[in-house]
Amino acid sequence: MALSKEKSSQSRGLVDEKDLAILSILEKNARFTIKEIAEKVNLSTTPVHERIKRMEEAGIIKQYIALLDASKLNKSLTVICYVSLKEHGKKAGSHFINAIQKMPEVAECFSISGEFDFLLKVICEDMNSYYDFHVNTLSEIENVGHVQSVFVMGVIKDSHRLVY
Repeated sequence: MALSKEKSSQSRGLVDEKDLAILSILEKNARFTIKEIAEKVNLSTTPVHERIKRMEEAGIIKQYIALLDASKLNKSLTVICYVSLKEHGKKAGSHFINAIQKMPEVAECFSISGEFDFLLKVICEDMNSYYDFHVNTLSEIENVGHVQSVFVMGVIKDSHRLVY
């Protein structure tokens, strides 16, 4: 068992078990103070601060954010959009990606394999606002071939955790 734990730790490269414990705490609540985190991982505040700083500098910790309740901000419709492009050259793909980056309704965009080229997570106020986005924004991007929309009926699990 020790060998597999050691190998697992080595495969992660920059993080050890204490780092993972710190990351797990931060994923649950990034507002914990250094002192609170130090108490939870049985270290003093200085090494915890240094570990967090190192992981920020290494890009392991990309940013700190607040997770918001979309329904309380009048954004109650989530749509998964599958998008295929007519042409698949580098220039065509870059044009689509650049256009998507500018659309605030698109919360997430993934390049995927299979029948479609991209998967988008779109968050809107309601069906009318999604219709407007679909017809007047997304479908107007040059080279968009086909868009298939799937409407989220309910959220069963919504986790952003990577350390478990």
